Amino acid sequence: MSVVGKKLSSSIAAQDAQEGSGAATGTPSGTPSTGTTGPTNPITPDYVLQLNKITDDYLCTPDANIYEIDFTRFKIRDLESGAVLFEIAKPSLSDITHTAAGSDSSKPSKEPGAASEEASSGAPSATTGERGPEEAEETFEPNAGRYVRYQFTPQFLKLKTVGATVEFTVGSKSVKNFRMIERHFFKDRLLKTFDFEFGYCIPFSKNTCEHIYEFPTIPPDLVNEMIQHPFETRSDSFYFVDGCLVMHNKADYAYNGGL
Repeated sequence: MSVVGKKLSSSIAAQDAQEGSGAATGTPSGTPSTGTTGPTNPITPDYVLQLNKITDDYLCTPDANIYEIDFTRFKIRDLESGAVLFEIAKPSLSDITHTAAGSDSSKPSKEPGAASEEASSGAPSATTGERGPEEAEETFEPNAGRYVRYQFTPQFLKLKTVGATVEFTVGSKSVKNFRMIERHFFKDRLLKTFDFEFGYCIPFSKNTCEHIYEFPTIPPDLVNEMIQHPFETRSDSFYFVDGCLVMHNKADYAYNGGL
């Protein structure tokens, strides 16, 4: 099943829009703070649209994903040149079985979540927030898979429009009004907000959707600062079903690849 990504809104924020109450925690005034233990009141789209910095913690637990939404493939392409800048896919059960059967058990296996591809046009490498094999055996990490780190070259900041294709599956529940709000910050400065609607997904379906990201024009001095301060550019991605927050992912970015 394919769904068309509907862009609801986007906004470029000025630095002075970040001033005001709640700056220390990134929490809008009059709204309860939240953590992995869950909010006092439900997190709404309006709430996250008012945040003035990256959240200090995840605003919902992995258990909030009662719809069993699982992102299985992600691709970024430059719409002007058509070049694929980045692509990563979660291996299927058959892939894992085939690899295990044909591999030498004496050699360490590659972590499924750490796969990445690079392109000469400025594609990133990506790593997930998962721990190493030995540490994972000792400590359960509830937020594994919810954090990604990207490494781009400075050329990425010159792109005007990119297409981000996602493939995802859903479980036994139908998904209504599936919506993503993504907020990008450099330090405590809001760069842009992306607000997309996936639409309706039937139970046990595999869905693909491409969202178009139109990047704001970034002043040269800010571009240089972003290059000089890797991983201080961050994003929060909030996923809502019928207005209820079910997933919250985080990422950070470096633009000094190849330097």
